[in-house]
Amino acid sequence: MASLKVTSLLSSICSSSSSSSSSERIKSSIHVPKLPRAIFVAPKTKPSRKLFEELNGFTHTTPIFQDDSYNSTNTSKATTQLYAILEAVADRVEMHHNIGEQRDNWNTLLLNSINMITLTAASMVGIAATSGVGAPLLALKLSSTLLFSASTGMLIVMNKLQPSQLAEEQRNATRLFKQLQSHIETTIALGNPTIEDVKDAMEKVLAIDKAYPLPLLGAMLDKFPTKFEPAVWWPSKPSSKRRNKNQLEKNGWNEGLETELRDVMEVVKRKDMEDYERLGNLMLKINKTLAIAGPLLSGIAAVGSAFVSQGSWTAIVPVMAGALATAVNAFEHGGQIGMVSEMYRNCGGFFQMLDNSVQETMEEDADQRENGELFEMKLALKLGRSLSQLRDLARKSAYSRVEGTATDEFASKLF
Repeated sequence: MASLKVTSLLSSICSSSSSSSSSERIKSSIHVPKLPRAIFVAPKTKPSRKLFEELNGFTHTTPIFQDDSYNSTNTSKATTQLYAILEAVADRVEMHHNIGEQRDNWNTLLLNSINMITLTAASMVGIAATSGVGAPLLALKLSSTLLFSASTGMLIVMNKLQPSQLAEEQRNATRLFKQLQSHIETTIALGNPTIEDVKDAMEKVLAIDKAYPLPLLGAMLDKFPTKFEPAVWWPSKPSSKRRNKNQLEKNGWNEGLETELRDVMEVVKRKDMEDYERLGNLMLKINKTLAIAGPLLSGIAAVGSAFVSQGSWTAIVPVMAGALATAVNAFEHGGQIGMVSEMYRNCGGFFQMLDNSVQETMEEDADQRENGELFEMKLALKLGRSLSQLRDLARKSAYSRVEGTATDEFASKLF
């Protein structure tokens, strides 16, 4: 019956020629039953990375949620590999930090122990020369000789290892791995990493491992090289093809910017690099002299203490040698001469890295380089200058080259 009523109503609506008033009356007479509310189930979608980072903060671990930009197989593979490298880099940061603290403790503990042993042996020699007789004299002589010999052996090992320099190496490695960690995080955050980014990160990790090794046996760096050499912690790259000059006016590069960078690097070579090479050679010679003088003096004290007798002047030599050995050891390791030498070696490597970076960048085509304005800003920040100060330095360098005079200003304001 309901269907017949609806049909008659519809037929009357179709046949009716009256427009609005009749149609409104018909609509008001139709009672449509209420349908049950449909529950809309949203499809399961992955939360966006932005929401995930806002809720939980950025983390170094492998991402659980990924954006649509990671759907590509190649991009997903490169991203996964970069996250694996990032985890390894974070682990190296922790390792070098912990081992650096350990070796800094070595320096303090060995310094205090050796100085206490040396001063105790010198005191025993003085006591033996003034009041010792018979068996007590022999006991004091033997004890002081053994203590001097022990301090000599410990001092030889300490001077060979240079704990303060080892600690500085680990501090530098920690800083460099943190820089690499931030670089990888930035690459991932910008999106669409490539296999080339993965290879570059791997090469940088291995280069830092080689420049700052953790083992002491076999792989330890030579603490007393014949010549001062700056540290090298970046991978060597083959020379790129020569750039096309016709395509220079693009990507923020031009002839003026290239000339500016060359002038700045000329100041770096003539002032900063030469100055740190001079200081590095000076500290290397001082460290070598002190490393030889300390064990030599304590060895003389050990030999002299064996010939001490009561009431003689033979105690003067071991007592004075022991006191001088203590002073030399305190100046070398308390003053951390090895750490200062390593600091100069690292600073020399920093300027060498800047020079290599500028040269390698200019060898590439303009469209393959990093943006010129961004590259200029990074160089200015690395030298502790503003962009205007960097350009003033380039003008001074060009003027001094034309006039044949030397620049009276260092390029870096940080070191």
